[in-house]
Amino acid sequence: MYLASTAVFLAEVIKLLCCTWMFYSTTGGDLVSFLKHGLWKDVILSSGGHDLALMMVPSGLYALQNNLLYVALSHLEAATFQVTYQLKILSTAIFSMVLLGRRLDKHQWIALFLLMLGVTLVQLSTSTTINDETTTTWIGLMAVLASCISSGFAGCYFERILKSSGVSCSIWIRNVQLGICGLIFSFLGMMIYDRQRIWQDGFFQGYDGMTIWVILNQALGGLVVSMVMKYADNILKAFATSLSIILSSIISVYLFDFQPSTYFVLGTFIVLLSTYLYGQPSSSFSLKPD
Repeated sequence: MYLASTAVFLAEVIKLLCCTWMFYSTTGGDLVSFLKHGLWKDVILSSGGHDLALMMVPSGLYALQNNLLYVALSHLEAATFQVTYQLKILSTAIFSMVLLGRRLDKHQWIALFLLMLGVTLVQLSTSTTINDETTTTWIGLMAVLASCISSGFAGCYFERILKSSGVSCSIWIRNVQLGICGLIFSFLGMMIYDRQRIWQDGFFQGYDGMTIWVILNQALGGLVVSMVMKYADNILKAFATSLSIILSSIISVYLFDFQPSTYFVLGTFIVLLSTYLYGQPSSSFSLKPD
């Protein structure tokens, strides 16, 4: 097995490099000017360093969340983990009301409930298909619950920073700031938990081609999430994540001979219905006459 902390650290390195390159490509200047003015002035010293300090909160939580996910998966059966992890949808909705002042209508609460019900049915069917005996531990459950809370708060906090900065602030500046802080936190976590093992067996112990692909997917997926939070919101991101689980199960039919059960079909229908319901305007559900 590779060390999870090194995978988290490398993902942060890749994200930071990609964001820095994208920020540089939008400036249209030379490299020296970019390093002196763009990177140093707009990123490091933005608002006297206040903006960079703000990014410490979500980046620290994201680093904690990424490591907690590995802990949870080490102590929970995969389907149990996925079902429990859907609680991040509820935590995101709550924090969006607290931090963003967003109000959810009754039909949106119903949609959230249907979403969790549908995904739970799908994952229960997957659990029954893969393994009739599921084992959980308190360590795994606490890790995934803490990750859900961390994910909801960090996502809404970051969304608030992105949308309160105005159109004049580039999303790539925010991502570079987030990447710098995330790199620091992931490095500290790696040194605290796996320093001895890295010194003994090397940084890349247990790595293979699949490990590299997982790290790349983790890094580039994080950039897509930041774009979603800039132009949409965290709850829609949670819906997209849930739908991706459904799509993964469908793809498994062709790649791994997965046989969908009645629970799977019913859960898929409920998730699609909840997605449609959440996206409808409030006026569509008003009983008042025009």
